[in-house]
Amino acid sequence: MPRGVPTTIFFTFLLILFFAFFSLHLNRSALSGNADANANANADAFLYRPSSDHNLSARPTNKNSAFYNYAIHEQQQQQQQHSISRHVSSINFSLRSVSVLIPDWEILAIVSPGTPFSPLASGDDYVCVFQNNATSPARFSGKLPFTNRTTFKCLMPNSVRRLRPFFMPTLTKATENQPSISSASADAELYRWNFLVYESFSTDDDVVLFVKGVNQRQGINRSPSVFRCVFFHPSINNPVKTDVTSSSQEVFRCRHPKFNTTSVLSSATEIRMSLEMVEENRVVPSVAYYIPRSRSRSRSSEAVEMERPKPKSKLCACTMVFNVAKFLKEWVVYHSKIGVDKFILYDNASHDHLERVVEELNREGYDVTALFWIWPKTQEAGFSHSALYASESCTWMMYVDVDEFVFSPSWAAAAAVANSISNDHNLKSLLPGVPHPSSSSHDSPRRTGQVSISCNEFGPSNQRSHPIEGVTQGYTCRRKIEQRHKSIVLLDAVDPSLLNVIHHFKLKNGYESKQMSLENAVVNHYKYQAWPEFQTKFRRRVSAYVVDWKETVNPASKDRTPGLGFQPIEPEGWSHMFCEVRDERLKVLTRRWFGSHTLNGFKMVWQM
Repeated sequence: MPRGVPTTIFFTFLLILFFAFFSLHLNRSALSGNADANANANADAFLYRPSSDHNLSARPTNKNSAFYNYAIHEQQQQQQQHSISRHVSSINFSLRSVSVLIPDWEILAIVSPGTPFSPLASGDDYVCVFQNNATSPARFSGKLPFTNRTTFKCLMPNSVRRLRPFFMPTLTKATENQPSISSASADAELYRWNFLVYESFSTDDDVVLFVKGVNQRQGINRSPSVFRCVFFHPSINNPVKTDVTSSSQEVFRCRHPKFNTTSVLSSATEIRMSLEMVEENRVVPSVAYYIPRSRSRSRSSEAVEMERPKPKSKLCACTMVFNVAKFLKEWVVYHSKIGVDKFILYDNASHDHLERVVEELNREGYDVTALFWIWPKTQEAGFSHSALYASESCTWMMYVDVDEFVFSPSWAAAAAVANSISNDHNLKSLLPGVPHPSSSSHDSPRRTGQVSISCNEFGPSNQRSHPIEGVTQGYTCRRKIEQRHKSIVLLDAVDPSLLNVIHHFKLKNGYESKQMSLENAVVNHYKYQAWPEFQTKFRRRVSAYVVDWKETVNPASKDRTPGLGFQPIEPEGWSHMFCEVRDERLKVLTRRWFGSHTLNGFKMVWQM
């Protein structure tokens, strides 16, 4: 081969590389120019268009726009849903909704406001249709209390769990011909529970937003200055933003929005809101709606006269519940006896007909309110919400669970003489006096705003199933040393951050917590019950910052059960565990107060 041939090949190769590089540079310039031109011509395409319920994400828009780097883009899910290939026979039965992926591969489908909808006799009459045409029965869960939106739950099929990304399913009436969903239409990604704005509450002064996945670690909260609250309405072009004044756990407080037209507030169910993470140029996906405080209070003078506010109850009790129907009546009847006026339950999506027990208790004269609170692992947020919700109806709020009963040795002594308890000796009598609103910290430097009560933890007490006479009768053996404590809080003393940890709130300046002596009161915590009951508890822990038992982390935590491990497998000798002290004081007391002989034998009142 002549010497000049390799040289020629080498230079030819270099020439080809040069032309390829030059061509690529020209193509990039053309693409960039087209993108800039499109952005200038259609700048509003990157702004939020509040026409339906879709994913929200902050994305940059035209530099001349007032919302550059803070713009809100809406993925046009509704239009995409209409482009989905469907059978004519089934399209009219689909419900406009948004969906959230929650733990255990469950889908929470929330019907959008204004959607024509008549609940069917059975939740099984609806199905979730997924991106690959797989279906799953949709079970009715309940209605969100303040926006009255209907919710369903369905399981994500195994065939969908392998796909990425996940897209929102269609909620539709079950028919023989289900919708056929084209994969090309999928641009409405499924919301994830670990990053979501899920609830809001309006006070006279501000708006409180409940957000998952922003402040992720207990005790570490991001500065309010790095957030904005964002409000959207179909009648306005640009969202309204307000400053965030408080950031604590899952609770964010911000100013009320000011809209230019009154028509916006007249259709308040359409005002969506979210949280903007300014530095990250990102808006948290949201299923929350803004409810103006003025709208809920705008009543005629006649209505105001007829609905004069009732006097505040001195003592209320709040707890978060799940499938506690068989325990609830005993808990309510007992605590009503010792002085609790009103009960507020945050129902974490129970499916054991809890509402029937609540209705029965109310018919019998007890004051029980159940709020549908479907959000998983949000106990602290639920308690924060309750401090706002109950502030106008309750003075003191007791935060104890349904397996916890407050007991005073003095009541047992009194019951030996009389089968009743006077107001001078009930639980209210153990609370300090409420300071007058006009009193200052100078007059009383440290006022009591919270009372803490120690807990005794009871074990299974040789029970192998739920005792039919009730937990106070069946569980009579406990651990020797007190564990933790629960609280009764003066709601006016709660810090504006609404920060709370394990049933205790942070208090405003000038208030302090007081520890109640064991001689005055103790909480009987029936924590370790018969194994079938405890196994249910194992699978569902509601605190956001308490690790799940099934997660192999922090094995030395006091929240864990000694000897249990990380699986819901009954330890050997479970029924005899945690039994160091025989304690039947509350059993004897409740038998005197609530027991009677009937034709069918001795019965407690909650058995009848």
